[in-house]
Amino acid sequence: MNLKTLISATELAISANTFAVELASKNTDSYQHIRNATGRLNYAGKTFLIDPMLAEKGRYAGFEGTLNSHLRNPLVELPMKAEDTFKDVDAIILTHTHEDHWDEVAQKILPKSIKIFVQHERDSDLLKAQGFTNITSLSLEKPVEFEGIILNKTGGSHGTTEMYAVPQLAEILDEAMGVTFQAKDHPTVYLVGDTIWTAEVNKAINRYKPDVMIMNTGDARTLAFPNDGIIMGLQDVAHARQMLPNTKLITVHMDAVNHMSVYRKDLRQFIQANKLENVAIPEDGETVKF
Repeated sequence: MNLKTLISATELAISANTFAVELASKNTDSYQHIRNATGRLNYAGKTFLIDPMLAEKGRYAGFEGTLNSHLRNPLVELPMKAEDTFKDVDAIILTHTHEDHWDEVAQKILPKSIKIFVQHERDSDLLKAQGFTNITSLSLEKPVEFEGIILNKTGGSHGTTEMYAVPQLAEILDEAMGVTFQAKDHPTVYLVGDTIWTAEVNKAINRYKPDVMIMNTGDARTLAFPNDGIIMGLQDVAHARQMLPNTKLITVHMDAVNHMSVYRKDLRQFIQANKLENVAIPEDGETVKF
């Protein structure tokens, strides 16, 4: 075998391996991590696609004014074909419309009639302008029922009080929601979303008492406030474990976009050092059952 043939064979093997991930069954409650904050939540017989960022590796420039902005996003490829991420999906949960949660590829290839739940009318209007036709805004005051599943919007803050005191940064950070999922004879799931730990997170935990908590723990950083994150990080995992000793913690939003300061390897070391149990750190494509 000559060098050219060997390289071609290797490339084919890598390509095949990249898309070897099978979709988890919607008949078992589970979370299948895709990449960054994108995942498939199989719950009570339905499948929700969360925060789809579906571009190929390196398509976008890094976020200006953030840590490691010289890196291009996403940092890694999807573990499956982009079209497979929304196969048999019943609805999309869109916590907010930052590019690493809702990118131009998702906007282009997702069916325009697919059901999408958003955080407010402003995001609903944006998606309608992008051609989507089946959108529901969630509310903090009133739950929404979808196919026997109760969805509740939860609050938070995509940065610190000091960050939101800077008008330009406040406009960029904007808002993001969390969502709880409840159904008879199924565990309660709390999708925390892009937030630091706030009183609103405490309220959601105390109100819904989640059995499963999906946390964005990459501790993303801006250059203007290099010592403070705009999402959760290591200490928040320990806080969650202390506050909810029996809850399954699933940690995501790491290793895939430029401004993360916490990677999976960092969280694994932290968990081991602090002897934290029942914390999942799924690889891209991996499924966590509950």
